[in-house]
Amino acid sequence: MSVRSSGVLMPIFSLPSPYGVGTLGRQAREFADFLARSGQSHWQILPIGPTGYGDSPYQSFSSRAGNPYLIDLDELEQQGLLEREEYASLPWGDDPERVDYQTLYRLRLPVLRRACDRLLSRSPAAFDRFCLLHQAWLDDYALFMALKERYGGTPWLEWPEDIRLRRPRAMARAKKELEDDIRFWQGVQYLFFGQWQEFKSYVNGKGISIVGDLPIYVAGDSADVWAAPEQFLLDDQGRPTLVAGVPPDDYSADGQLWGNPLFRWDRMKQDGYAWWLDRVAFQFKIYDVLRLDHFRGFESYYAIPYGEKTARNGQWLPGPGMDFFRALRRSLGPRPIIAEDLGFLTPEVYQLLADTGFPGMKVLEFGFGDPGEDSEYLPHNYPVHSVAYPGTHDNDTILGWLDSLTPEQAKFARHYLRLSRREGLHWGVLRSLWASPAQLTVVQMQDLLGLDRRARMNTPSTLGGNWQWRALPEAMSAGLARRLYREAAAYQRLPRGGAAKNEE
Repeated sequence: MSVRSSGVLMPIFSLPSPYGVGTLGRQAREFADFLARSGQSHWQILPIGPTGYGDSPYQSFSSRAGNPYLIDLDELEQQGLLEREEYASLPWGDDPERVDYQTLYRLRLPVLRRACDRLLSRSPAAFDRFCLLHQAWLDDYALFMALKERYGGTPWLEWPEDIRLRRPRAMARAKKELEDDIRFWQGVQYLFFGQWQEFKSYVNGKGISIVGDLPIYVAGDSADVWAAPEQFLLDDQGRPTLVAGVPPDDYSADGQLWGNPLFRWDRMKQDGYAWWLDRVAFQFKIYDVLRLDHFRGFESYYAIPYGEKTARNGQWLPGPGMDFFRALRRSLGPRPIIAEDLGFLTPEVYQLLADTGFPGMKVLEFGFGDPGEDSEYLPHNYPVHSVAYPGTHDNDTILGWLDSLTPEQAKFARHYLRLSRREGLHWGVLRSLWASPAQLTVVQMQDLLGLDRRARMNTPSTLGGNWQWRALPEAMSAGLARRLYREAAAYQRLPRGGAAKNEE
């Protein structure tokens, strides 16, 4: 990110498709085409793991596996792994602008089972090579998912003790009894990563870098925790002793109780953070740039006793700090990482960010809470070495945010951002962002389309109605691409020598 550039935040699941959710197929390639025509050089996505509790991509059954919902069914039909009548006429949902997760859960896996049955009979050698290459995580994940099916989807903490605690005889028996189901879940990953590699090659071929998102914590109900309990603060029965969250603040009197198990950083340090280094190395096989979620948790993290109903009674504990990031650099060398340095920040967190050399994040919507205050989130204050957003997936859309401001805040925003309805209020906000000194700017697709709060992606600390927004096929219009290209050109954010002209 040594030159000025810009990108768009668009989750894969938010792409249009006739099958209830965005996928890695034709529409993903068409979106890459749209970005290239628009003069964009980055496509930021949300985590692509299989979604668990609350349908959140940040609560995944695995930090390495791919989401079965993102596998494109038309591509499988072209490979001869599906017949069109096996999936095209199924009722995938009534609203093309929302993901219906309940419908996906009910319909998607039976379709993929048919594809995997054909895969295993036609390409056993390629499948076996894939399983061997990914054995370090895939065996545990596939067994975890097979067991989860056996026990009706219940969390692994509710499984019988011998399998919950991975006793050898119980594990051997489960692997034998669930052999076919294990191979199915391995097959799903074979299909996912085959499509992912083709997708990534296409996107990179357009001169676009994929910005991935790595949650700092993993879900408690995940193969990661079940397979490596020694890495987490758990009791002898596998239950967490302390869990993650953030303390009360001006936005939430009870704080946020995330509930993820916390890491045993003391133990991780003893083996050079091997678990974490493997995790990050895997992400860089998938993405070009990595957004490191909840960066402040590496300096110190908020720990809440397991069983608490709110985040009020937690305490701050020291994280691994620069010791971890030095180990990461020794292992992987310098890598393009964006630090999500939002939330409750202290001088120690700012120092850690400076020591790592990572660019931090600036969110324009945060800059107008106190009219007249010279906030670090006002665009004129952005460091060059930063990544700027109007809002993230956890914030309202631009129009929803503007509508929520107090009269004083709205007056300040209109004056500072030079907003006018003739230009379009959202375009005025975006223009100020692109004009800022930040090397990279990233804009939610909903904001390019000028959508209101009904298109908000996520409201933190709530369940239901999140992670559902999808774009309609006509959203990626030629007119929008031309306007976005002109803005990128005006603010010197076009790829250097990479973007075709789009000024007609």
